Amino acid sequence: MKKNSLEFQRRPVSRRKFNRLLGQGIAGTAMISSLPLSCAMGEQKSKEASLGVALVGLGAYSTYQLAPALQDTKHCHLAGIVTGTPAKARRWASKYNIPGPNIYDYDSFDDITKNDDIDIVYVVLPNSMHAEFSIRAAQAGKHVICEKPMAISVKECDAIIEACEKASVKLGIGYRLQSEPYTQEVKRLVREKTFGAINFVSADAAYQSRGNPDQWRLNKALSGGGALLNMGVYSIQSAIYSTGENPISVNAQEFSTRPDYFKDTDETITAQFEFPSGAVGQIMTSHNASANRLFASCRNGWFELQPANSYGPLSGRSSEGRIQFEHESQQKLQMDDFARHILEGTPNLAPGSMGKRDMIICEAIYASIAQNGKGIDLSLGDMGIVR
Repeated sequence: MKKNSLEFQRRPVSRRKFNRLLGQGIAGTAMISSLPLSCAMGEQKSKEASLGVALVGLGAYSTYQLAPALQDTKHCHLAGIVTGTPAKARRWASKYNIPGPNIYDYDSFDDITKNDDIDIVYVVLPNSMHAEFSIRAAQAGKHVICEKPMAISVKECDAIIEACEKASVKLGIGYRLQSEPYTQEVKRLVREKTFGAINFVSADAAYQSRGNPDQWRLNKALSGGGALLNMGVYSIQSAIYSTGENPISVNAQEFSTRPDYFKDTDETITAQFEFPSGAVGQIMTSHNASANRLFASCRNGWFELQPANSYGPLSGRSSEGRIQFEHESQQKLQMDDFARHILEGTPNLAPGSMGKRDMIICEAIYASIAQNGKGIDLSLGDMGIVR
């Protein structure tokens, strides 16, 4: 198998080791749906009508969000799975009518290159595994959706982008909110200057982790970071699409109220942004607080989403009244948008450049914290901006 610039090599992952890693509290994420495992089966959709998606990693997000959403998508469908757990493979095969040749484990994953039923590989693994499996998927000739955060370093983001470009496959990041209507409405308000220039934006995304202290999200080797690389990405995204600009500088601080529990990863981070227009912003993210809000103050009014980041339904209002849209699965909208990008050439709402930009900002936030809140300059231009 070819290596890329990061020299990712195929590393055998035993079923026992992988189950141990993924079993470390994936259910600790705050936004897991209460949707039961016994949701309606639904028939597999015709390959002629839509693109086949293989989910890599069958944890809570795949189980309760992605797989059910793929029963309602119009332009893509669940065609395959990759798992290290035979019992889980049998259960999914029965539930979703997945044929045996479309079921892989982590050692046979590269054989997916021979499977014409599968067009898109969606990597839904712990953060430290995103780069390796996204690159392997690209090298297998499959389009790639990489769950957020894109990777655990800018260097890994570059390697993913390079692999996808070299293989001439499309790359999308699992930013579900980029496809949902409230986010699109905020972008419209900013783009059309409905309330005039943006003066200030505040974006909070946090939940209280009460799960297993050994869960992978609290293990830096697997997560790459704590609240910032999990919920903090939503705050960063919110601040950016609420101003329509990338920040030009950031100052950041880190706080811990439970060092006994958050031993290896950041618990709570706050950061302040300056934008090219003169607007300023602040974000807060935490694994030990509850917050789910976006607020923007403009020259001639204001707008707000609360909740702003959860699986929905979201809710919004502005100085002119209520913002309201009918709820649809964000994951359904996201995956259909990416499939349409492949099939019809529509805009990629969450390109690799967006994931890389957010990792640049995350690295700058960690650098500011390491230097006691010193301001870090950013030179992002319009990187990752999709209006």
